[in-house]
Amino acid sequence: MKKTIVAMPGDGIGKTVLPESVKVLDAVGFDAEYIQADIGWDFWCKEGNALPQRTIDLLEKHKLGLFGAITSKPKDAASKELDPSLKDKGYVYFSPIVGLRQHFNLDICIRPCQSFKGNPLNFIRRTNSSFEEPIVNAVIFRQNTEGLYAGVEWTNPPKVVRDALETHPKMKAFKHVPSEDMAISTRIVSRDGCRRIIREAFEYAKKFGYTNVTVCEKPNVLRETSGMMYSEARIIAKEYPGIQLWDTNIDAQMMWLTKNPEIYGVLVAENMFGDIISDGFAGLVGGLGFACSANIGKDVAVFEPTHGSAPKYQELNPSIVNPIAMILSACMMLDHIGENEKADKIRKAIAKVIEEGKVKTYDMMKLKGGPDVFKYGACTTQEMTEEIIKNL
Repeated sequence: MKKTIVAMPGDGIGKTVLPESVKVLDAVGFDAEYIQADIGWDFWCKEGNALPQRTIDLLEKHKLGLFGAITSKPKDAASKELDPSLKDKGYVYFSPIVGLRQHFNLDICIRPCQSFKGNPLNFIRRTNSSFEEPIVNAVIFRQNTEGLYAGVEWTNPPKVVRDALETHPKMKAFKHVPSEDMAISTRIVSRDGCRRIIREAFEYAKKFGYTNVTVCEKPNVLRETSGMMYSEARIIAKEYPGIQLWDTNIDAQMMWLTKNPEIYGVLVAENMFGDIISDGFAGLVGGLGFACSANIGKDVAVFEPTHGSAPKYQELNPSIVNPIAMILSACMMLDHIGENEKADKIRKAIAKVIEEGKVKTYDMMKLKGGPDVFKYGACTTQEMTEEIIKNL
């Protein structure tokens, strides 16, 4: 049955890399119709809404989305760029991808970080007088809708909020801070949210043969929220006797991932910690040019690279950016809908291109981005896509 995919290029290089992923999907024989949908900074500036209702309606109907990248700016900077007719009318910028996650309860975020043989950006370490390149094959499960990114925060908290918070003894340290000089963010974790992300992590480990699941939190300080995550993990782990449950603190994990990254399989964390640890592991396998992700709910799923919009590269012609993260995100979409054979075929083509090393984007050559990278042998975005297609 022909699929309909809601294509949301977004901002900056999202408009460049998403069409490249569609070329590869076409080349591998995936039969789909792509409906372009509005999202991102342009719509914030023109309409006061980076996630228009018409885009939400399309995803409600078709259930599958491919997403490129967004530009986000702090509150004051965002307000300044609004169309003059919209200013001072109460519009507040909110990240559209976070909005999608919360609206559709896309609570399961999966971010594979797997090294490709021959990638010059792979992590290496010194051993005595030589070097070794460990195989990194980690998959991060990030709780996508709760935690610090839930957006429950205030600057100058209203009296009812302040009064409630001051029932906690730790608020005594802020007793003399005026509310207008105070900003508050909450970290909200639900038991059901913890259970769902942890169970999905264990199920993934069981399905793909991983021997350990690591809860990466900070329960020695965040005793209630991180504590709930780990206590639920211990309960669920009893159902998976062949899989070890490990726990690490987020700060220590950032150190250990550059000492022994090959020992980690599936990792699971709250929203912000999952964001941090997935970028950390991505740095070991080539950086954000190779970092793909899935945002999965019970009905709707959206697939995106984890890199930003990189507006400084948007206007370069020809384009220099690496499309592989976007293409790998499209592979995750294929896996999600049962087109595993096509997904594997694309991944094998990418692996072959990287191992042969004849075609490399500027980041793979460790060059500073700019229009002069081609004189050093870097390929264009489109040339990388063409090479992947050739190797299908």
